[in-house]
Amino acid sequence: MVLLLGQHGICASTGSACTAQSLSPSHALLAIGRSHEAAAGALRLSLSEDNTQADVDEALGIVPGLVRELRGKRGRNPFQRPL
Repeated sequence: MVLLLGQHGICASTGSACTAQSLSPSHALLAIGRSHEAAAGALRLSLSEDNTQADVDEALGIVPGLVRELRGKRGRNPFQRPL
């Protein structure tokens, strides 16, 4: 997902900023009651004062489609081109 978003110019990560080097799920998400699976599958999008509403709208227009695409390709490499 992170790589696909990057191809669309959207920067994202799969962990919290404080545990960026760890493969463990976010302790904050676990602390608020998210399951281990949900926390491990979390996507972090960070915003700054430089982002615009158009940036947010663009991301909101792209992320759901990528999620649907990846869920439909479970078990297959989403980056592999069809033969």
